[in-house]
Amino acid sequence: MAIDDSHSSSFFAPWPDRLRHSAIILLAAGLALCALVVLADLSLARAVAVFICISAAALVPWRLHHVAASRDDVRAVSPVESAAVSAVVAGMPDPAVLLDRAGRVIHLNAAAAQLAPALRKNELAQFALRSPEIITALREAIATTEPRRATYLDQVPVDRWMELIITPVPVPTLFGGTEKCMLLTFHDQTPLRRVEEMRADFVANASHELRTPLAALSGFIDTLQGPAKDDAKARERFLSIMHTQATRMARLIDDLLSLSRVELSAHVRPDACVDIVPIIRQVADGLEPLARERQVAIEIDLPASATIAGDREELLRLFENLIENALKYGASGERVVVSLRQATSAEGAPELRVMVRDFGPGIAPEHLPRLTERFYRVDVGDSRAQGGTGLGLSLVKHILNRHRGRLLIESVPKNGATFTACFPQAKTPVAH
Repeated sequence: MAIDDSHSSSFFAPWPDRLRHSAIILLAAGLALCALVVLADLSLARAVAVFICISAAALVPWRLHHVAASRDDVRAVSPVESAAVSAVVAGMPDPAVLLDRAGRVIHLNAAAAQLAPALRKNELAQFALRSPEIITALREAIATTEPRRATYLDQVPVDRWMELIITPVPVPTLFGGTEKCMLLTFHDQTPLRRVEEMRADFVANASHELRTPLAALSGFIDTLQGPAKDDAKARERFLSIMHTQATRMARLIDDLLSLSRVELSAHVRPDACVDIVPIIRQVADGLEPLARERQVAIEIDLPASATIAGDREELLRLFENLIENALKYGASGERVVVSLRQATSAEGAPELRVMVRDFGPGIAPEHLPRLTERFYRVDVGDSRAQGGTGLGLSLVKHILNRHRGRLLIESVPKNGATFTACFPQAKTPVAH
């Protein structure tokens, strides 16, 4: 009905418009007929009749032409390749890719392009998605036209657990039928996995490390309630030990929670521009009382500013751990040097290196590879006497991983140790 209305409206369109559109045809036909009349090859009456026929053919809007043009326009764009389908895929919050029955990419959104940069329109998706779990699920879904799910680990640039859901989608064809396309949606399962790991690790680590101070507290409480009930000197000594153990437990829980929080967000890189020079100076000033207690001088060699993409609170914790460790375990060297240098990574990218060097006894080579493991201590007794939890360097490593940096450790026995935190250099300056 809509086509008929359109046709009737075009039939009664203003004649001047039709005449303007057909002017060249009518002019050429008129000149040709006039020439034939002048040359006596055609009578005037016949020439007029022919001109009327040509004018009618040129001016009357034939419906046949209109319908044929409309069908050509429809054939030009397949329903599945239309802008509406592209807009729906682009608007999906998760990475999404629409494939045809052969597995070629029809549409993909920006999140999918970021997740798998090798994806290209009109190319086979399995060449870009190289995970065996994805390829197997995709082949099965194409062969059976049934939904499939696959879970896989994406290890670049950091570990991310992803779930792929393949859903067959019936799409109308040009000739009234339907074709099964495949809609691929990717869901990031990393936060859920991190929470599960955090819970399991916290229970395991807390139960292991808290057992000793809890046992000591319990024993001292029993002693104070029993044999030492009226012994003021023993009570004072036991309460001091209990305070030390309670402080150790509080620090241990604090370090475990900090480590768990960093691990939970390890796959999300910080994007705020931070000047690390004032952060390092703040940490050094805050540790000055500890330095005076250990009779260690903190020497600072820093530029005016140095910008990286980072999380301020995590960076405070990182530099606090590195400088505090140097003050505690390298105190015999009587000084700690904190410096910052620009350098180039092995890949040729510019980076900033913060070096914390002590001049203490150093670390034996066999211990270096394991220093960032949880609860690993070179000297268990000395570490606990210094109030260490065995989690400091593990926390440093995870913070650097989240910032896409790395930790370098150099040490020579009896010649101190140098811990270097390497950060990718930010491209934009800090806003003032």
